[in-house]
Amino acid sequence: MNMNDNVQEDLQQTPEPEPRQEEVTQEPKGVTEEVTAEAGASAELEKLRAESEDYQQRLLRTQADFDNFRRRTVKEKEELGKYASAKLITELLPVIDNFERALSTAGESTDANSYIKGVEMIFRQLEGVLKTEGLTPMEAEGQPFNPEFHQAIMQVESDEHEEGIVVEVVQKGYLLKDKVLRPAMVKVSG
Repeated sequence: MNMNDNVQEDLQQTPEPEPRQEEVTQEPKGVTEEVTAEAGASAELEKLRAESEDYQQRLLRTQADFDNFRRRTVKEKEELGKYASAKLITELLPVIDNFERALSTAGESTDANSYIKGVEMIFRQLEGVLKTEGLTPMEAEGQPFNPEFHQAIMQVESDEHEEGIVVEVVQKGYLLKDKVLRPAMVKVSG
């Protein structure tokens, strides 16, 4: 027992080791985790701000590109509309030249038949140019009246035709490719 008493006395007299300098300056564990979490959140926030700024710049560039595209497209459409008929007019110039020649020889010529034949040739030339551009005359006479293609200017009694049939074409109608350019003015049986 004596020995046990000595060991216990020694233990009681042994001074506790002094805390090291490092341990004294350390903050409690919960505070350190909080500071680290704040630093991570701050870095994440800066990253998100940078991404947001990048997206904002991209949006502004895209809007500017679209505005430029829209302006360029409007300008091209205006230019196309302004000069769309240039090809057709170029093809009609020889017809005009032929009409001028015919008119200049009208006073000199004594043969009316050759003059009429020349004018008919010019007319066929004009029809050919217009046909190549897609212009076709409507065949309306004897057809059922269709308000999409015909404009009725008069209703007439007819024993030859049923009701609603085009009896006479007053003014030809024309199609440009598959679209009505001018409806035919017609008289319809009643």
